[in-house]
Amino acid sequence: MDASLEAISPVDGRYSKVTAELKPYFSEFALFKFRVQVEVEYLIRLASTNCGSLSPISDLDCSKLRNIYNDFSIDDAKEIKKIEQTTNHDIKAVEYFVKQKLEAWGMQNLIEFVHFGLTSQDINNTAIPLSLKLAAEEVMFPAIHQITNELNSLAEEWASIPMLARTHGQPASPTSLGKEFKVFTERLEIQTHMLESTVWAAKFGGATGNLNAHKVAFPDYNWPEFSNLFLEDLGLYRSRTTTQIEHYDHLSAFCQNMIRVNLIMIDFCRDIWTYISMEYFRQKVKAGETGSSAMPHKVNPIDFENAEGNLGLANALFDHLAMKLPVSRLQRDLTDSTVLRNLGMPLAHSLIAYKSLSKGLSKLLLNKSALEADLNKHASVIAEAIQTVLRREGYPKPYEALKELTRGKETITMDDIHSFIDQLQVSDAIKFELKEVSPQNYTGYSFS
Repeated sequence: MDASLEAISPVDGRYSKVTAELKPYFSEFALFKFRVQVEVEYLIRLASTNCGSLSPISDLDCSKLRNIYNDFSIDDAKEIKKIEQTTNHDIKAVEYFVKQKLEAWGMQNLIEFVHFGLTSQDINNTAIPLSLKLAAEEVMFPAIHQITNELNSLAEEWASIPMLARTHGQPASPTSLGKEFKVFTERLEIQTHMLESTVWAAKFGGATGNLNAHKVAFPDYNWPEFSNLFLEDLGLYRSRTTTQIEHYDHLSAFCQNMIRVNLIMIDFCRDIWTYISMEYFRQKVKAGETGSSAMPHKVNPIDFENAEGNLGLANALFDHLAMKLPVSRLQRDLTDSTVLRNLGMPLAHSLIAYKSLSKGLSKLLLNKSALEADLNKHASVIAEAIQTVLRREGYPKPYEALKELTRGKETITMDDIHSFIDQLQVSDAIKFELKEVSPQNYTGYSFS
C-alpha cells in the first residue's frame, strides 16, 4: 500500500509532495544527520586544540570524517536506530555510530574524544537550530518572498483600477485595487525583514552550561572561546549563560514572527475570499475539476480556504512552541524534547498554505465590470470630497449638509449629487470643480 495513504498526519500523507522540501531538515533521518554533523565537526575542532593526546587531523582525514554526514544514508540512520534499541538513548546511539566508523578506519586515538565533555543537549541544541536555520533560509524565506513578489506584481498591474472601499462592511471612500494589494506586500516585507534578522542561537556548555568537564580535564584551555568559535563556524550564535539546555528565547521570537507573517496572509485570504464572493474576481477553471458534488455551476475559492486553514493550524503550533520552549524546570526537564520533534510541523503547514495561496493568485481573473458597477451604485461615497472642498472655501456646515443629503438613503445617484451642487451658494468655478469628482477618480494616491 502507498505509505502516504497510511500516514496519520496529512503533512506526510495527502500533502507529502507539497512538503517534501522540508524532509531534509525535519525528518528523523535529518535529525540523525545533523546530530552526526555536530559530533564530527566538534571532534575535528577539538583535535585542533592539541589537548592531551590530540593533534590536528589531516585534511584527508577531515574530508573522510565529514563524509560520515555528507554521505549519510538511510542505512546509516537504520544503524543508529539499531544501536538505540540497546542504549535506549538516541544521542548515545549517534555517539557509538561515529565511534564505530573511527574504529573501522583505525582512528583509535580519536574514539574517546567523540562527545568529549558533552551532554545530549549540546548536540540537540546545536543540530536543531542549524536545521531550522537552513530550512528557513533555503525553503521558507524564498516561499514567503514568492508570495510577496506575486502580490507586488498584481499591485502594480492594478494600481489604477478604482474600487469601492468598505469600512465596517459599508461603502466608503474609493481606493484602488492595487493599493489594497500593496497593503499586504508592505506588511509582509517588514515582517520578512525581521524574520531574516533572526538570531539562530545554540547551547554548547556541558551538563549544566558551565563547561565543567572541559575545565576539569584541561584547566588551562579557553573553553568558552572554543565553544563560541565552534558554533560561529556553523553559522550559529552561542547563548553564553545557560542551564543544561538552550533557553529558546530566540526560537520563541522566530515562532512569534512566523505567526505575524501567517496572520497577514490569513487577513489577505479573507479579503480575497470576500472579493470573489462579490464577483470582483472570477477564477480560471480547469477541465475535469469539480467545484461542488451537488452544484455543477460552482467554482469555489478553495485555494484561499486551504491556505487560511493551514495558516491557522501552523499558528496554533507556533504559539505552543513560542510559549512552551522558554520554560523549563530548574536546570532542565524533558518537556522541550518531545515538543521540538514537532518543529517541522508548523513550517510544513505554512508551506502548504503558501503554495495554495500562490496557486489561488494564479487563478484570479479581474472582473472590472463588477468593480465599476459597485462604484456607480454608490455615488454617495464622494460626499467626503465635496464637504472637504466646501470646508476649504469656508462654506457653512458642509458636513451637515452632505449628511442630510446622503445618510441612510437607499440610493444616491450622480444626478442627485450634481443637483445638490447646483443649489450651493458658491462660484461656478467651485461647482465645476466639485462636479469633476466621481467615485472613479476619487481614489487619492495609489501608493503613498
